[in-house]
Amino acid sequence: MLVIDKCRLTWPDFRAEYSLTVEAGTLCAVIGPSGGGKTTLLHMIAGFEKPESGALSFAGQNLLRLEPAERPVAIVFQDHNLFPHLTAAQNVALGIRPSLRLRDVEERLVVDMLEAVGLKGFGSRKPGEMSGGQRQRVALARALISKRPLILLDEPFSSLDPGLRRSMIQLVDELRRKRPVTIVMTIHTPEDVAGLAEQMTFVADGKVLASGVPADILNGPLASRIADSISET
Repeated sequence: MLVIDKCRLTWPDFRAEYSLTVEAGTLCAVIGPSGGGKTTLLHMIAGFEKPESGALSFAGQNLLRLEPAERPVAIVFQDHNLFPHLTAAQNVALGIRPSLRLRDVEERLVVDMLEAVGLKGFGSRKPGEMSGGQRQRVALARALISKRPLILLDEPFSSLDPGLRRSMIQLVDELRRKRPVTIVMTIHTPEDVAGLAEQMTFVADGKVLASGVPADILNGPLASRIADSISET
C-alpha cells in the first residue's frame, strides 16, 4: 500500500500538500489540469522532490529516508528518457544492471520482456530507428524488468494517437496483472483508463481533491471542474 499523509512542498509561486492512499496492486489514474501538481506528486513519490513535512510510505517502508535510487520505484517519463546510443535491448537491460554486464539468464529476461511489450526482434534497434509508440514500449519494458513493485507513469502516452494510446494503456494493464505491481499514472484522457483503473484521483491546486472509483469521480460533485480541466490540457 502507498500512503501519502499531508506531504507539503513549497515554492515561491506554488504550494502543494498531498494526502492519498493507493492499495497494493492497484492501477491509479491521476487526472487534473496542467500545472495543478500531478507531475510534482509523482516526483515526490520517486524522491526527486522532498516534502518539508508529512509522511510517505510504501508497503510499510518509510520512503522519505531513501534516495531515489534506493526506493522501490520505477518511473516512465513522457519523453521516455531512453539513451539514443544504446539499443532497445541495452536500454531495457539498464533496468537490471546499469553496468550492462548481464548474466545469460538476465539476457533472456530482456528478450522475454521485449516480446511481452510487443517488440520481439527489435532488440538491436536504437531509439532513433523506432516509432514513438515503440520507444514508449521500450521505456515500459525497462520499468517492468526492474522488478520494482511501484511504477509511476507520467503521461507517457500523451503524444500518441488515440488508438495507439489506448492500446498502450491496455498493455500496461495486462502486464501489471501478470506481474502484480502498483501503478500510479498521470493522464489527461480519463476516458481511456476509466474502464481499467480501480482508482482515479483528481489533483488540482497542489491537492488531492477527490479519489475513488473512476465512475464516482467522473460523475461526482467535481464532474464539471474535471471536465473543464481536461479541456484545458
